[in-house]
Amino acid sequence: MAIPSLQFRPKYVSFDCYGTLIEYPITPITRELVGDQIPAEQWDQFVREFRGYRYDQVRGEYYPYEQVLQDSFERVCRKWGVKAAPDAGKRFADGVRSWGPHPDVVEPLKKMGEHYKLVILSNADDSFLAESVPKLGAEFHAVFTAEQAGFYKPRYAAFEYMLDQLDASPEDFVHVASHTRYDHMSMHDMGFRNLVLLDRGYDPVTHGYDYVTVKSLDDLNTMLGI
Repeated sequence: MAIPSLQFRPKYVSFDCYGTLIEYPITPITRELVGDQIPAEQWDQFVREFRGYRYDQVRGEYYPYEQVLQDSFERVCRKWGVKAAPDAGKRFADGVRSWGPHPDVVEPLKKMGEHYKLVILSNADDSFLAESVPKLGAEFHAVFTAEQAGFYKPRYAAFEYMLDQLDASPEDFVHVASHTRYDHMSMHDMGFRNLVLLDRGYDPVTHGYDYVTVKSLDDLNTMLGI
């Protein structure tokens, strides 16, 4: 399928970080914590539900991401009658800090940064991004976090914070994420139209939110005319 070309030059190309640029292999840690408490035939369902609880847990005001991970894990474990490790949040958070970029990220992102101002809006604390962003090997114009905004995505206030800090409007952005529920749905409702799903298999490709789907950052560079 041909990659469409943009008909304008955005002021910013903004990104979600974890899962989109940085890998997010949380399932192996989950398996270590749960062990054999979940039957093999129910494992995929448990993983899906844990993901849903993580989403639900960030729909209030900001509080530290490590505790978000602990609380969402305890909630799904309580539903399944599974014992939740008291240090689960720390173990998940240590994992997030240790993970590196997806293999297809560093070179095309660096090239993109030579032509466009790059921005990150991440659902994590400053301390996480301080460790992860240098691994990306590109120059970023700005890095915004849930800690700074006081809210996590999908709350509108997280995106409003980015707009306010850059004195920008939705028309100034191409925004790239691998998570439709956290990013694209809210942003579409807020008037963002230049939305890109970098499809890494996290969310089903849905209709009605006017985003373009790409499989790699090389495809995105093609779309951006690089």
